[in-house]
Amino acid sequence: MEEASQPSAIPGRRISKAEINELPLIAWEGPVKILDTVSEMEAAVGQLVKETHLGFDTETRPSFRKGEHYPPALVQLASADCVYLFRISQTKTLAPLLPLFQAETIRKTGVAIADDVKELRALEDFLPAGFVEIADLTAKLKYENRGLRALAALLLKGRISKAAQVTNWARESLDARQIRYAATDAWISREIYLRAEAEQSAKDNDPGLTHGQETA
Repeated sequence: MEEASQPSAIPGRRISKAEINELPLIAWEGPVKILDTVSEMEAAVGQLVKETHLGFDTETRPSFRKGEHYPPALVQLASADCVYLFRISQTKTLAPLLPLFQAETIRKTGVAIADDVKELRALEDFLPAGFVEIADLTAKLKYENRGLRALAALLLKGRISKAAQVTNWARESLDARQIRYAATDAWISREIYLRAEAEQSAKDNDPGLTHGQETA
C-alpha cells in the first residue's frame, strides 16, 4: 500500500537562510531621531500620537553569562517618513511612551511582539493596547517562516543585516551601525505588515484569488 504523499509547500511561502543570503541588502535610508531625554521623548510622542500605524521593535543589551539578564535599552518606532529611537536605558522610564503603548487607535506592529511587551512591562507596568503580531497575519497567508529577517525576504525581496544585533545597546552613545540596524528593524516591521495586510485585503476582496496570483 502506498503511503499518502505529504502536502507540498506553497511556492513563495517559505525561504531558507541560503536563499535569504542571496538577496540584496535593504535598510532604512531616511531620517532617524535619537531621543536621550524625557523632554525629547515627550516631544516625539506628541508627534507620533497623530499616527495610526507604527513599526515597533526593541533592543536589549546581550547577556553572555548564565543567569545574567538586562532590561530593554531601546525602543524603536517607525512612521512612514521617520524612525524614532527612544533610549530608555538613559531615561530609566517608559512614562513618555505610555500614551503610545496604551492607545488602541495606534497600531504598533512587530515580530515576537508579545515578548517585547512583556519585557517592557517588567521594567514599568502599563496596559498594552494596539500591539499587533505580524507573524499571526502572515501565517494566515500561509507564510511558513515567522522571523523578521525571513519575512522581509519573502515580502520585500530583500535581506536585512543582523551584524549589529549582539552589541551593547545600553552604551553611552550608539554608533552608526547600531543606529542603522535599529532603524531598519522598526521600518521593516511597518513595511512587511503593510505588504501582508494588502495581500490579505486583496484575498478578502477576491476569494477566488490563488496564492500564485497573490504573489505575482
